[in-house]
Amino acid sequence: MEIIGRLTADAKVNTLKDERQVVNFGIAMNDFYRTKNSEQGKKITTYVQCAYWINSNIAERLTKGTMVELFGRIGVNAYSGINGEAKATLIFHVNNIKIHGATKANNHSSTGETENTETTNNTEAKDDLPF
Repeated sequence: MEIIGRLTADAKVNTLKDERQVVNFGIAMNDFYRTKNSEQGKKITTYVQCAYWINSNIAERLTKGTMVELFGRIGVNAYSGINGEAKATLIFHVNNIKIHGATKANNHSSTGETENTETTNNTEAKDDLPF
C-alpha cells in the first residue's frame, strides 16, 4: 500500500528493551471532494501513526511539515479509553520512505527546490548527488 502526507511533528526514535530501534511519526493526509448536488467541496484530513523499523538514521530528515510517500501495510491499534470507551488508531508499518519535499527550515537546498531522495530498505539516503 502507498500513502502520501505531511509529517505532523518531528519523528522520534524509540529504543526497546531488546535494543531494537523504531522510528515513530505521524502524518496527515488531506482530501477534497464535492457531493453530487453541492457546489461547495468538503475537506477531510486523515491522521495516521507510522512505525519504521529498518533504519533509525532517517529520523533526522523526518521533520514537521515534510511531505513523504510511504510504502508498507496498514493496521489498527484498538484500545479502551480512560472511561472504558472503545477507541482505535490507524498505524502504518512502513517498509520504504520517499521524501518529496522539506520545509524551508530543514531544506538543505538554497535555491528553494524540494528534495527528492529515496531511502530503501538497507541503504541510507545519499547527499552526494551531483545536482
